[in-house]
Amino acid sequence: MASTLPRLPLFEAISKHDPDSTAVVHCLSGRSFKYGGLLPDVARTRDRLYEAAGKSDIRGERIAFLVENSYDYKLTNDSSNPACDSCGTCYCAATFTTLSPAELQYILSHSEALLLLHSAKYSTKAQEVLSTPFPSPSPNPTPHPHPKLVELPKHLGGTSFSAENGTNGAAAPHLSDDADFEGAGMMLYTSGTTNRPKGVLLPESALTAQCRSLISAWNYTPRDRLLHVLPLHHIHGTVNAVLTPLFSGSTIEFLFPFNADAVWRRFAKPFLQTNGSTNGNRNGSTNGITTTNGDSTSATAADGEAKYAQMSSAPITFFTVVPTVYTRLLSTHPGLPAPTAMAARTAINPANMRVSISGSAALPTPVKRAWRELSHGNVLLERYGMTEVGMALSCGLDYQDRVDGSVGWPLPGVEARLVDPETKQLVTEDSVEGGREHSGEIQLRGASVFREYWRNPEATAKEFVEGDDGKGRWFKTGDIALRRPVATAGKASSGDWAQGSMYFILGRQSADIIKSGGEKVSALEIERELLSLPEVAEAAVLAVPSGKWGQKVGAVIVLHDGYKAKGWKPMDMRRALRDRLANYKIPQVLRVVESIPRNAMGKVNKKTLVGAVFKDDFSGDEM
Repeated sequence: MASTLPRLPLFEAISKHDPDSTAVVHCLSGRSFKYGGLLPDVARTRDRLYEAAGKSDIRGERIAFLVENSYDYKLTNDSSNPACDSCGTCYCAATFTTLSPAELQYILSHSEALLLLHSAKYSTKAQEVLSTPFPSPSPNPTPHPHPKLVELPKHLGGTSFSAENGTNGAAAPHLSDDADFEGAGMMLYTSGTTNRPKGVLLPESALTAQCRSLISAWNYTPRDRLLHVLPLHHIHGTVNAVLTPLFSGSTIEFLFPFNADAVWRRFAKPFLQTNGSTNGNRNGSTNGITTTNGDSTSATAADGEAKYAQMSSAPITFFTVVPTVYTRLLSTHPGLPAPTAMAARTAINPANMRVSISGSAALPTPVKRAWRELSHGNVLLERYGMTEVGMALSCGLDYQDRVDGSVGWPLPGVEARLVDPETKQLVTEDSVEGGREHSGEIQLRGASVFREYWRNPEATAKEFVEGDDGKGRWFKTGDIALRRPVATAGKASSGDWAQGSMYFILGRQSADIIKSGGEKVSALEIERELLSLPEVAEAAVLAVPSGKWGQKVGAVIVLHDGYKAKGWKPMDMRRALRDRLANYKIPQVLRVVESIPRNAMGKVNKKTLVGAVFKDDFSGDEM
């Protein structure tokens, strides 16, 4: 008898995909899994959760997990956690394997998780987490009992499928309309840069809305093959790079942790020349590939890289990462073997890689320009999103709709507006302040917005404001932007949603908007100009407390290797920027460092950095 799963939109979409098409590939091992086997595996994992919990109804419970990026993660994790959705549970992403046991214990305690799922690889760490004392002060009035540990078996892939009997003879699950699964969803935790991490509750309806919005804007299809190199405890790695491809029938290839050499070789493999032929295959199959002596691994072996021998020869068409990944790829490409370097450039050109997306942090214009040159014309697509809303704004697929420094327009299904954070007045497109464009806080609403912060009604109430039109509340993002018409863009060539004035992010109200001597300065604008200089490899612009100015503009930079011996002094910086920025925007204090700490998504904790680097400048002394 077939198992029964709820008729969630994700399950319904998966059930309609070609069962013989590939859903997941593990890049280095070559293990692959078909769409036809996904729902049967979900049903089996769901039954395992029921057995571990000792009951057949765990709706409303939280399920945590500690699993590497893999097909197993796909079954048991975050927004791509169909097994948990099938139970009607709200599950949390206690999944970042490099978090300390204390940090993981906080998430387990705060979420009051019923189960902690883990793979064999993280069995020891799971035990260590549970032996770590509850955080002090406790995130709950009464510390919740430890969750039960559940080790998940490893799926090996390569299973057979038949339309009648599913995978390995198991009947395909029946989708039922009988149950109420309002409790299904995902809980991701914020980074906790200013306070304790908050659990962001994203109901299943919000996740579905986010995916449908991206499908409409970015045109995911079953022909896409996405290379996944991101951590899966962030919205970028889960919704953009797992859930939405699943909805669309695309293939997801996991290659984690990120390794620049491995990524370049994976890009290049379909286009390495063997016997005068190219190994490219547009349909995602490795059948019929022409290789030397009929050996599909010979091109890789010629480079002396046996560890890459099992890589697929299907071209990668979709790549979405953070700016630091593009920076790393650009810096390592010159060191590749000549045939690999040439094949890699072919792989990322617009004819082969349909779309390359950058997000989660500001994209330096020089990086965007360098990628376009290396790829023979592939322009990186910038977008804006956050844990609480998924993706909210995006540039368009038409290259004319990818404007430097802009994150485009509200995505389909998303409403956006700008509100002055001080006067609370709506900022119109023709608003001018002191002769300059008037910026405002981005506020958002729509089906994709999160429901609440878990067990934190005060924080939830603080971040929402009721609309005056009776159409619902707006989420206050805390990010400052302005809108500006761009003559060459916004003609609806990327879709009806991509028209009119474009949004330009100035930064976080709390960290990137510097109020110096009565002027409002965007840290992101200054960072872009610093990064366009030949001397500067990395830059972070910070608000340094000042007795005289209120705040002064501080810059922390890492020099390119060719300039480290010579050094870079404040006057060098001022001379380099004087024709690029107004005088009040040029940093007043400068520190040259060996490295700038960043989190897994390439973001800088500026509140921590300013205290570590500019502590001695917290005074009235100016340069």
